[in-house]
Amino acid sequence: MSPYLQIMPAHDQTDVRQTLSHRIRDTLVRQIVSGELEPGERLVETRVAATFGTSQAPVREALRELETFGLVEIKPRRGTFVRSFIRETLRESYVLRAALEETATRLVLMAGNVPFDQLKDDVKRMHDAARENDTEAVGMESVTFHRHILEAAGNDLIKRSWENLHIEARTSVTIMARTPDLAGIARDHEALLDSLSAGDVEAACALARQHQWDYAELPDSTPSD
Repeated sequence: MSPYLQIMPAHDQTDVRQTLSHRIRDTLVRQIVSGELEPGERLVETRVAATFGTSQAPVREALRELETFGLVEIKPRRGTFVRSFIRETLRESYVLRAALEETATRLVLMAGNVPFDQLKDDVKRMHDAARENDTEAVGMESVTFHRHILEAAGNDLIKRSWENLHIEARTSVTIMARTPDLAGIARDHEALLDSLSAGDVEAACALARQHQWDYAELPDSTPSD
């Protein structure tokens, strides 16, 4: 261990480990979603640690997060394995989410119940987070934006169906699987807000649907022709 690490304050060591853990997590997410890491493949902590030039502690933290996202399965005394059907499940979830959010958009516009103040605050925080290059905060604000629309729709079955898609986890996975244009994500949500402000029900519904369909197109490891 270097002298610097020996004298580093405990909270600084924690910050460094978390930064490493997030970098490892994000890289593994991209490899899993792209298919570079195949279903059933075992992720060996020592090998991953060697690849990143770190100890096993941040690797272990990253793998626990991947398990929370549903990307890997940690089997006691056997190891960590990539789960099957990740790409298909993500795509299907966005198709379903598109239908739910299109319907919610229609309901809030027809009822004149669009939560404009909340949505404007969400977009502002998204832009602020994008300027800070805070990927996680942009993802969180995106989820909050859409949740405000779902809640304002006033249909409990739609909202519960939406929540059952584990939106936070899937949003995090999708953003990490890409090379995200954070400012672009904020602008996309500003466009959604503008469409709600314009009051054209069909145009706003079409944009809400297309917004989710765009995210169903996941990166692929297969070289393009």
